[in-house]
Amino acid sequence: MKDFSPNLIYSHEPVKKALEKLNQLPDSLTLFVLNEQQQLVGTLTDGDIRRGLLNDKPVSGLVSDFMFTNFRFLRQNGFNVQTIKQLKQQRIKLVPLLDAQNHIVRMYDLVEKRSVLPVDAVIMAGGRGQRLSPLTDTIPKPMLKIDGKPIIEYNVERLNLYGIHNLHITINYLGSQISNYFGNGSSRGMNIHYVEENQPLGTLGAVGLLQHFENEAVLVMNSDLLTNIDLEDFYAEFAAQNADMLVASVPYEVSVPYAVLEIDERHNRIISFQEKPVYTYQSSAGIYLLKTTMLHYIPRNHFYNATDLIETLIKEGKRVGYYPILGYWLDIGKPADYKKAQEDVKHIRF
Repeated sequence: MKDFSPNLIYSHEPVKKALEKLNQLPDSLTLFVLNEQQQLVGTLTDGDIRRGLLNDKPVSGLVSDFMFTNFRFLRQNGFNVQTIKQLKQQRIKLVPLLDAQNHIVRMYDLVEKRSVLPVDAVIMAGGRGQRLSPLTDTIPKPMLKIDGKPIIEYNVERLNLYGIHNLHITINYLGSQISNYFGNGSSRGMNIHYVEENQPLGTLGAVGLLQHFENEAVLVMNSDLLTNIDLEDFYAEFAAQNADMLVASVPYEVSVPYAVLEIDERHNRIISFQEKPVYTYQSSAGIYLLKTTMLHYIPRNHFYNATDLIETLIKEGKRVGYYPILGYWLDIGKPADYKKAQEDVKHIRF
């Protein structure tokens, strides 16, 4: 994790010290100014100091005399995708996330991040992976390597790329291999927790074991997917639809090798026919965005699939939408899929 402490300074310190710190920063020439209560009260650049000196402020003055107080920041649970896009357009490199008391929760480097999404995430990684045996006899399926990297790591890196900080990983079969590999996530600038299933709980049941989320939305995805889904666009659609649940989908084609007849059964006659038609359906891609208020429908310690929740929410009259993935997506469930992933990954832009 990148250390942003060199970018911090206190308002009561001499501006000469700020000049020294700015001179030592390798690339980000912005200092974030804290008061004695550790609250963010301003920012300071060499430009701010130069303008202050031109306005006859003494070089012996304090940081508080020169700092800029109308700075840009993100408020915890109070920003959206459009805010991040605007900051990027303004070429703002570092932006702090503040809590309600103006303490810095974390710092985001908008050059490194593709976006910052106000969601928590859950990766479902407790499956046995029996169809990939014997490969999974001693290794959990999410840890099978594609081009030298575990499958699940592609997904963790993608979440991190889109600024998702809080990640829960559900584990069961050989789960310690996963938790030992990722640890608490601090080396990646993430906060990773693990939820252990004592028994198989289906494709969504383990989410019912989670008690706390920082954000008002949660992204849930299967661990055995290889995809370059645009998570920012996925979230933007979730917000635009004001969806209670948004299901990522992929097209699935069914080809009928014969002519299909449309029948008028009442008069026992053929109305029309299609020669070898191809039907395209939208299938669940194993990636979901949910309002956290919807999670109370998931029973605790019971087998429960994502399809169960979709069906329940529809019956309850909730907004359940779908989002077609336009990029790459592969569910690695069978040996043929694993072989395909090994070749495809060489050509995918993540």
